[in-house]
Amino acid sequence: MERYFKKISDVTKPIIPPRNQAEKLNVEVESSDQPTIHVSPIPIEMEIDLDNLPSDPGLRPNIMSYSSDVRDQVRREYLLKGPCQPRQYIFPQRMDGNRKRKFIVTWFDEFKPWLEYSIAKDAAFCLYCYLFSAGRSERGHDAFVTEGFSAWRKKERLRDHVGDHDSDHNKCRLTCQNLMNQAQHIEVCFSKQSEQAKLDYRCRLNASIICLRYLMMQGLAFRGNDETENSLNQGNFIELLKVIASCNEDINKVVLSNAPDNLKLTAPHIQKDVINAAAIEITNVIIEDIGNKQMGIVIRYVNKSGCIIERFLGLVHVNDTSAASLKKGIDSLFSTYGLSISSLRGQGYDGASNMRGEFNGLKSLILKENSQAYYIHCFAHQLQLTLVAVAKNHVSVSSFFNTVARLCNVVGGSCKRMDMLREKQLEKILQGIENDEIMTGRGLNQQRSLKRPSDTRWSSHYGTLMNLIHLFSSITDVLEYIGENGKDDPQKAEAVDLLDIITRFEFVFVLHLMRKILGVTHELSQLQEMRDNGWETLLSTVSTFCSMEEINILSMQDVYATRGRSRRRIATITNLHYYQADLFYSVIDTQLCELNNRFNEVNTDLLLSMACLDPKESFSAFDKIKLIRLAKSYPRDFSPISLIELECQLDNFIIDMRLDEKFCEVVGVAGLAQKMVATRKDDVFPLVYLLIKLSLTLPVATATVERAFSAMNIIKSPLRNRMGDKLLNDCLVTYIEKAIFAGITNETIMQRFQNMKNRRGML
Repeated sequence: MERYFKKISDVTKPIIPPRNQAEKLNVEVESSDQPTIHVSPIPIEMEIDLDNLPSDPGLRPNIMSYSSDVRDQVRREYLLKGPCQPRQYIFPQRMDGNRKRKFIVTWFDEFKPWLEYSIAKDAAFCLYCYLFSAGRSERGHDAFVTEGFSAWRKKERLRDHVGDHDSDHNKCRLTCQNLMNQAQHIEVCFSKQSEQAKLDYRCRLNASIICLRYLMMQGLAFRGNDETENSLNQGNFIELLKVIASCNEDINKVVLSNAPDNLKLTAPHIQKDVINAAAIEITNVIIEDIGNKQMGIVIRYVNKSGCIIERFLGLVHVNDTSAASLKKGIDSLFSTYGLSISSLRGQGYDGASNMRGEFNGLKSLILKENSQAYYIHCFAHQLQLTLVAVAKNHVSVSSFFNTVARLCNVVGGSCKRMDMLREKQLEKILQGIENDEIMTGRGLNQQRSLKRPSDTRWSSHYGTLMNLIHLFSSITDVLEYIGENGKDDPQKAEAVDLLDIITRFEFVFVLHLMRKILGVTHELSQLQEMRDNGWETLLSTVSTFCSMEEINILSMQDVYATRGRSRRRIATITNLHYYQADLFYSVIDTQLCELNNRFNEVNTDLLLSMACLDPKESFSAFDKIKLIRLAKSYPRDFSPISLIELECQLDNFIIDMRLDEKFCEVVGVAGLAQKMVATRKDDVFPLVYLLIKLSLTLPVATATVERAFSAMNIIKSPLRNRMGDKLLNDCLVTYIEKAIFAGITNETIMQRFQNMKNRRGML
């Protein structure tokens, strides 16, 4: 080997950097008396996740740090995503010269194709130069690529950066265009396609998109267990493609067995790319629709027509469910789509401790960053998580709901028993009508069943208890029949045990107590009224019900019979003390305490102020003082001068609304917003309309999120439990946002699919 390579002396040996150094070193030695060592960066083999590339330009690694094998893929992903332009971000001010200055959002419109803003560094960057400036010239490493441009008083530097047609910026721009123009790639030159081949490719790709569009909107499985040509279990995608081909001769000529072996467009990665392209287009429509509107954390916003919209933006994968990890995931999602935490005006979650913790919960972390992102406990969970879950902390109430669950299992355990329950109830209704005890009429005496309560279904517990009261005597008849004629002894024993429990005074008391509490869910103020004045009414209702069902009524002055070993109780108590103090007052006090925690003074004041905009009964709830107080809660949206203007607008607004017949039959604040846009009143009273939009985005509900998790059970079934996060997210976006998906053309999806990577075929 020494014949061909001279031995390097110790002086010229390369310097080995530490292992944790950011860049490796490439050493070149010049032949001279004193060797000169040149050090240049070599790309590190980085582990690349193309789906989660850093969006913030201030946090991106140097483009040359990526391996040459994936560098063009990274560039393509950034070009498809577009420049990072967080238009809703509240740009911070800083001293620049002799006055405070900040980045101006309108610069995004003026330099839209390339200008980026880094929230992390509060600086502007150039997307084109970041992707292709390395190695061009010294000017390629200017402020728009490395440290960022932040001299806000020198806007002319933005134009100077673009320069003339021969500038480094324009050279980078042309290189970006060439990268996205597949027709200029070298592999295309080696495999020229005829015009007919391009038409066949387009027809084949369009057929695949048609199949996947249908399957995505139905949430059906895409792949089969065996997609080979002679398989009988090729899956929905291949089978649907066969059906389409059989119905269209032009498609049949170019797909499946008639397609080139390496260009059938049926492979799993092709399916995933098409789904991903569709999901990105849907998300882009949502982001464009948001515009500069205020929004809630679940992407709840008011669109240009004044309609309140909730959109599913996507799933975020987190390593754990701690508040810090969730906050990081939200920041990443917002950064990806150019959104900002500073634009939030409301946040709501399902009530878990890691979400609503006062000090380290997710809502607290967001409030530290944006004090106007007011937390309102999710309305969709106030029944389940507050009135039911909290009540279950009481032993007697928890035992009651366990009995109700057992009752649903026994009585509703078979179609035969359900039919028996309906027959028994029908007999009692007919007998009641015959004895003039039950009134008849349209909508009366509808068929009921003992439905199961669900912790995620609104008012399901209340409906279960109402039906239990209505069907009580029929249920006891069914239990008696099962106890006597059951098919086995355990079944008989279960029915007899349940019959014994539900015919006790305590069960009936808790039944009516919880029915009453759940019945006032929508009027929470009645809960305190019920505690103060509802005891006698409740006791009378329970006694009447027991008399009708022939259940023993306890004397409130007797000693309470403790269940279990009575000697464990230190002191004996009366029935009055147990049912009034230990049950009635205890359960209601727990509810009131929890509701006060979830709806604190600030939130309650916001909700009461919002109610002043309700157009019901000619704006009878209108209160200018409360609305001004509501506006003061949003100092970023209402300056001191705006508050003075708002006061004048409110005076004119209420007079105009009460005189205009078009607003007489408007229902709700949401209807008011739509009618104002339709009649151009939003331009006449812009500050009032802004207040209405803030009111609409504040009461955040997680209904869309709940629907997403329900859809997840359809998309990610036991047969497809190995589905990755990216494919799952794309399938959920296309499945949930069907209305938007239906408006996206196949051509749009084809163009994005073609630009995602180099393809064998050309459009």
